[in-house]
Amino acid sequence: LVSFCLVIYYQNNKSLAAGMLTVLMNRVGDCFILGGICMMIILGHWNMLCLWEFDSFIFVNLFIMVAGMTKSAQIPFGSWLPAAMAAPTPVSALVHSSTLVTAGVFLFIRFFYYLNTYYWFSVFMMYISIMTTIMSGICALYECDMKKIIALSTLSQLGVMMMSLSLGMPMLALFHLYTHAMFKALLFI
Repeated sequence: LVSFCLVIYYQNNKSLAAGMLTVLMNRVGDCFILGGICMMIILGHWNMLCLWEFDSFIFVNLFIMVAGMTKSAQIPFGSWLPAAMAAPTPVSALVHSSTLVTAGVFLFIRFFYYLNTYYWFSVFMMYISIMTTIMSGICALYECDMKKIIALSTLSQLGVMMMSLSLGMPMLALFHLYTHAMFKALLFI
């Protein structure tokens, strides 16, 4: 609700459409996070160290992956990030540096050692991250609005962070996350 109110600050139809897109895409991620939590409750435990012992946790894995992809605006869900640039500039700084887009990457970093036990995780995330990086780079070439270009550069950097995760380097992804957040926050000051 807060992100919706911030994006529709200018109160016109374009801001309303951007706010609706942003809030609905992020609610998809929220639903999948809650679905993963409900699956853990149904299966009977919250112990992160024992997640590998159950075969039925493949659904928890899928829920975590979709939630992380929506929160970090990866390729099927990447349309909300440039649309969120309808917000005023300080709000854009918060969106791009430390709040919405970094939640998905941090979720993947947090669950990396669990997700990496599945053989298809690395390959799938490599394809998704490469497609996200290429798509955002090509879209940035044809964009005229400077704030959207900055949003698309953020999207390509998120793809690079996900690529380092798919290569098995979560600490590199975390370092990239920190440096990118500081750079983007300073860019909007």
